[in-house]
Amino acid sequence: MSDELVHYAVADDVATITLDSPHNRNALSGQLVRELGERLERAEDDPEARVVLVRAEGTVFCSGADLSEASAAGSEDAPRGIVRLQRLMVGSTKPVVLRLQGAVRAGGIGLVAAADVVVANEEATFALTEVKLGLAPAVISLTVLPRLTSRAAAYTFLTGETFTGAEAERMGLVTRAVPADALDAEVDRVCASLATGAVQGLRETKALLAHDLLERIDRLGDDVAAQSARLFGSAEAREAMTAFLSRKK
Repeated sequence: MSDELVHYAVADDVATITLDSPHNRNALSGQLVRELGERLERAEDDPEARVVLVRAEGTVFCSGADLSEASAAGSEDAPRGIVRLQRLMVGSTKPVVLRLQGAVRAGGIGLVAAADVVVANEEATFALTEVKLGLAPAVISLTVLPRLTSRAAAYTFLTGETFTGAEAERMGLVTRAVPADALDAEVDRVCASLATGAVQGLRETKALLAHDLLERIDRLGDDVAAQSARLFGSAEAREAMTAFLSRKK
């Protein structure tokens, strides 16, 4: 059995879920997506957890889809897995905090957008790079579009340009961007503040906040998963992904 790529621990009312897949820069491989879903479900059912914290090891929070898998896949299983992760985060009865220490690309930005509170290193970098590979940020548009202003969405989706944590805060994608040396203290402060909420209060307030986003995920999830699978299976995208992987070697 392969080593786990997502760790789980709980202390001081906070369930901490850690992405730890250094070989592919925490890319959304089938194993990582499956384990992250399992850990989110565990946190939801854990009576010792009042808050859920999602974080990552390394200098990259998430590099997006695992292209070595995606280039060989054509089914809707992978995009449906990302839809499910976003729904688990949005639909959790507990506040989901995301600690963003470094780079996040493409599909990983869907996890950022699905969290309730995002505290980022102001120098962390973001890029919706799908357009460069003949793809579109279809599945993650479920959560990303409602967070961004329409102008920010058009620019970042269509150019694929890199932007910083400070810029992401201004766009609405990130709750708070802080200097790197203040990141952990601010994450701890936010989690401790959230943990003071009553269980019923947190649950009912989360339901209010999540209502429209859950409706959007349920209404559009199948369509964007199908679109994503079609694009990943296209000749143009396969050629672009193969070229990209060749450049990395």
